Amino acid sequence: MLHKLFLDKKIILASGSPRRVEILKQVGLTFQQMAIEVDEGINAGEDTDPAGYVLRVACAKNRRCVESLPDDDFCVISADTTVYLNKEILGKPRNIEECKQFLKKLSGQLHTVYTGIAISYKAKEYTGIEKSLVKFCELSLEEIQDYISTGEAYDKAGGYGVQGYGAQFIEKIEGCYFNVMGFPIGLFYRMIKNIGI
Repeated sequence: MLHKLFLDKKIILASGSPRRVEILKQVGLTFQQMAIEVDEGINAGEDTDPAGYVLRVACAKNRRCVESLPDDDFCVISADTTVYLNKEILGKPRNIEECKQFLKKLSGQLHTVYTGIAISYKAKEYTGIEKSLVKFCELSLEEIQDYISTGEAYDKAGGYGVQGYGAQFIEKIEGCYFNVMGFPIGLFYRMIKNIGI
């Protein structure tokens, strides 16, 4: 059990995401949260490498957090999630119009959600990637506008939240639900066991 593995460890979640906080608390972890800002822009070549993209961003958050700590006696956890559809990375929408465009693209389509996890412990960095397939139902313009009006979409990759109003649009998920939410807890557990914390 994760909470037993971390009983005597100092944990930092290098993320401002309330979903990641919720998931880690759900499995009994006690931790400090640090919202780490890094450049999440897409580099050359990453538009066809979503796994590489989320891993780079997760590692950047992790390293920036580690640099701010007084010693390496911490376990630092970071993650990044994105939506990938038709060779395009759909990050967090910057405005209403982009959010509308994202949801139009997702309507009736099967897309992939990628999350990269980075863990730093005792001066070593460990990484992992999870992906899940999500099928959206067909969305009308009215449904899209109603959803945008909830305000839920703006801080989420792809412009939707699986754990909120956006759940209504999902026909099926293949793979880890928590990955779609933003933190694949099963992958994290397997990584922690392999690290030997």
